[in-house]
Amino acid sequence: MSEQYTRRGFLKRAFGYSIGTLFTISFGYTYARYIEPEQLEINRFNISSTLVPKGFNGIKILQFSDTHIGHYYNEEQFKELITTINQQEADMVFFTGDLIDAPDLYENPSQLIPLLSAINAPLGKFSIYGNHDHGGYGTESYKQIMEQSGFELLVNSSTSISINNESITIAGLDDYMLGRPDFEQTLRPIPEGEYTILLAHEPDVAKISHSYPVHLQLSGHSHGGQIKLPLYGAIVTPPYANDYVEGFYEIGSVPLTLYVNRGLGTTRIPLRFLSKPEISIFTLKSGEPT
Repeated sequence: MSEQYTRRGFLKRAFGYSIGTLFTISFGYTYARYIEPEQLEINRFNISSTLVPKGFNGIKILQFSDTHIGHYYNEEQFKELITTINQQEADMVFFTGDLIDAPDLYENPSQLIPLLSAINAPLGKFSIYGNHDHGGYGTESYKQIMEQSGFELLVNSSTSISINNESITIAGLDDYMLGRPDFEQTLRPIPEGEYTILLAHEPDVAKISHSYPVHLQLSGHSHGGQIKLPLYGAIVTPPYANDYVEGFYEIGSVPLTLYVNRGLGTTRIPLRFLSKPEISIFTLKSGEPT
């Protein structure tokens, strides 16, 4: 009787554990596939520096990145994103690469032009190439989309933004993986002492850019790891996003401030776990860092 009871108890517990495991796996997949990818975070930060001109005090910059349209991120989601972006009333908008996941497979990319054109930014809209924008024969298509949408596409180049005879510089590096990045061409022409923001798709290039007169680098590419485990972090990160995965970093002795945006879409697998999609908003502050 005791032996039979023990056997039944063991089988019951084993069955319970199996059902619990299946439920956990099923719930985990459902959450990572359908719930977390829809949980957009709007993260707001102050960026303080004595080099920020007083005329730029309070200027708002919005960064969005890595939409990967076509890979489980559709145009309807993109429309909703643009509505959310405009609700933030940013002065400048930066897109840090990877618009379409597979440009050679995406039908009629020009239909994105009126959507991107609807983004409002009084001081300008700026973009750079990501690796997916160059991939799949997408280089010229991406250029056409962004420029016809009113974005200034920065490719190893920089531009000056002025308010009341004071200025800051926005620089953009070509994609480090599939483009032809040139740090010297991008950063050497910038006037000494001018507050400079570098847009660079891959965050790990900060190990190079920190030796140039760059004060803030905004990157994407990593998706924050896209799938993370508690106490472990990102399971896999893409090339050139291994050292800097998400959030803020201070690099070098000056130092360079790097922010890595987790992006909006997904690639390879349509899952996000402990790495919610985000847009980030930076408010410039003239004065000592806090």
